[in-house]
Amino acid sequence: MTSAPTSSTRTADTPEMDLPEWWRQAVVYQVYPRSFADADGDGIGDLRGILSRVDHLRELGVDAVWLSPFYPSELADGGYDVADYRDVDPRLGTLDDFDRLVEALHSAGIRVVVDIVPNHTSDQHAWFQEALAAGSGSAARDRYIFRDGTGPDGSEPPTDWVSVFGGPAWERVADGQWYFHNFAVEQPDLNWDNPEVRADFVRTLRFWADRGVDGFRIDVAHMLTKDLTDPLPSRAELDALPRDGRHPLIDRDDVHEVYAQWRAVFDSYDPPRTAVAEAWVDPARIPLYASAESLGQAFNFDLLEADFDAGQFSRIVGSNLLLAAESGSSTTWVLSNHDVVRHATRYGLPDAERAGDGRPVRKHGNEWLLSGGRSPELDREKGLRRARAAILFVLGLPGSAYIYQGEELGLHEVAEIPDSRRQDPTFFRSPGEDIGRDGCRVPLPWSAGAPAFGFGAGEPHLPQPSWFAQAAASEQEGDPASTLTLYREALATRRRLQTAESLDWVETGRDDVLRFRRPNGWTVITNFGTEPFDLPDGATPVLTSEPLVGGRLAGEATAWFNAL
Repeated sequence: MTSAPTSSTRTADTPEMDLPEWWRQAVVYQVYPRSFADADGDGIGDLRGILSRVDHLRELGVDAVWLSPFYPSELADGGYDVADYRDVDPRLGTLDDFDRLVEALHSAGIRVVVDIVPNHTSDQHAWFQEALAAGSGSAARDRYIFRDGTGPDGSEPPTDWVSVFGGPAWERVADGQWYFHNFAVEQPDLNWDNPEVRADFVRTLRFWADRGVDGFRIDVAHMLTKDLTDPLPSRAELDALPRDGRHPLIDRDDVHEVYAQWRAVFDSYDPPRTAVAEAWVDPARIPLYASAESLGQAFNFDLLEADFDAGQFSRIVGSNLLLAAESGSSTTWVLSNHDVVRHATRYGLPDAERAGDGRPVRKHGNEWLLSGGRSPELDREKGLRRARAAILFVLGLPGSAYIYQGEELGLHEVAEIPDSRRQDPTFFRSPGEDIGRDGCRVPLPWSAGAPAFGFGAGEPHLPQPSWFAQAAASEQEGDPASTLTLYREALATRRRLQTAESLDWVETGRDDVLRFRRPNGWTVITNFGTEPFDLPDGATPVLTSEPLVGGRLAGEATAWFNAL
């Protein structure tokens, strides 16, 4: 592996920190706070734990940190059940701790993005508790979606709809009414037709922007607004409806009225605050969320479902660059996050079974997880080799890249979690069908010889496997062949080579080898096959994911060049 000189340390005084479009080609690191670092030893990661690892983030070379929810929560859904949008969970710290963390990250030249969860609150939120006490027809209940039941005594739910996490989407309360929850029963959906709901979220956005937050990641951005005019459709009727902007529950055109109001808030700051939409919608509708009049950027999740395959990667890159051009935004590249099996593991398992439209028939890796990691057999070395090649491919693309905590250590998914220790509501609501997302949320290994591998002094809230010792940051520090070193060198080199947001494909003569060139000549070659690939005569890479083999690019490897 060859590398370029490391870039100089950025600070808050670096001019690019004030650039309004810093996000267009940023590298954003996702922190799942409860599993990043635990400063007080209670087994749960916290804000002071993140503060203690700012040097790691600075040395890694990321442009921003996205903090998954750190708000007060009963953890019915890993923090995405928010009880108070303008405070910190006491188990994770205080608002003063948050302010110190923002200051430290900014001083390191790292911006801060926070998660906003606007579709639903926790059932412990003051509003929902008020709604339960207020009764049918009250103003408090109008902030949520309450309906009378069906049948002679109202004992049947309003519809037969099913929640995303499995099971009924309606829950009955003591006085006989039912409330709607698209996700867990502890996550009642808000009524976005209510002006009070809209106004309160504007206050929330300003609360965090005024504390120095640079941007927002909008959870399930496509599900806020709803049309629940009677008569409500059945589940079969609902599933058959087109998602063309008029669906009762999903990807409605009127959600962008909300985001236009938010855009005015973002643009009232200097530099403007940014936002990125988590929007699982038809690709043709992504530009609506990524437009300058709406949230400004939207996640591209296609690589989360792709095999390590040249044809799939090239199609995904081409289609998403076209979508970005249509919206005027930049695209986002994501290989892993808190909701999917880590890509090092996906790439070490057999390719996903696919339907006629090319989409996976089921979540890739779910059968392996259900078996406790025994079947099918995981090829860990191949998975990590492919993951290293994939990240260099992604980091060479125009647009922004999102890194999920621990992937810089080459972590695999953790399958060996006893049922008694699992936390994800998907596991409990879909027994025997979906194991849930706990395996990618296991606390990180920082030091091989320390309690909980350096995560903290107490027992971690999810159990860590013994093989974490080999992947610990302490074991990779200073090793020129480690995945941690590769990520550091890649981010530093990317910063030096970064150029305009376009690329040209270059013919390679092989279907399993992709090559593209950026406007300044920066060239990326990825060998998705197993046979070595002949590099152009005299070509010397500035960075490779694997050592060259007799001057040739190894199988399942990527090389970067200054110019070819």
